Amino acid sequence: MRITGGQSTGRILTVPKGLDVRPTPDRVKQAIFNSLGDRIVGARVLELFAGTGALSLECLSRGAKHGVCVEKAERHAQAIRRNLAATGAAPGSLEVRVQDVFVALTQLAAGGRLFDVILADPPYGDKNVGHRSHSLAQKLLDDPQLPRVLAPGGVFVLGHTKRDTLEVTAAWVENKVLKHGDSVMKILGANPTAPAPAQAPAGGPPA
Repeated sequence: MRITGGQSTGRILTVPKGLDVRPTPDRVKQAIFNSLGDRIVGARVLELFAGTGALSLECLSRGAKHGVCVEKAERHAQAIRRNLAATGAAPGSLEVRVQDVFVALTQLAAGGRLFDVILADPPYGDKNVGHRSHSLAQKLLDDPQLPRVLAPGGVFVLGHTKRDTLEVTAAWVENKVLKHGDSVMKILGANPTAPAPAQAPAGGPPA
């Protein structure tokens, strides 16, 4: 796996051994960033279920201002830090948060953090027939804190498997769908007519 564009093009990234990390394929990454274009330049980026950090590191290579990676496994977070060093990016350009994604979203929202581009390619869910999806991708679409951390005019890029039929909730507008093999990437924006998302609970741990 490598960086596909920008100042770090061609740099090889480390993938932790085992079956619990599913890196976003290079062709899918290229399709995402071709669609996003200049939106990445100067952007504040949030990557959820970061794994290797490939998507946020790709953003930094292509001119993003700053990135935040959220990854629950310390072993994978260590790989993200190694990959940051391998790309030659400034150490302060990427913040790695080792915690549950939904806890992190609550904290980021409570702290008033805003991101221009949010990327998530979580572990795939099961095929859902006759019932609403229970996948992590669907849980992200359902989460009331996620729209609160998306800056005005920002985009949310969400990956899922084509066998997992998602419900795009009222908080989101689907702008584009990219497909490659079993992978589907939705590019979404906030729905301006949706009710304001719920406030994050007060008194939680600091962001």
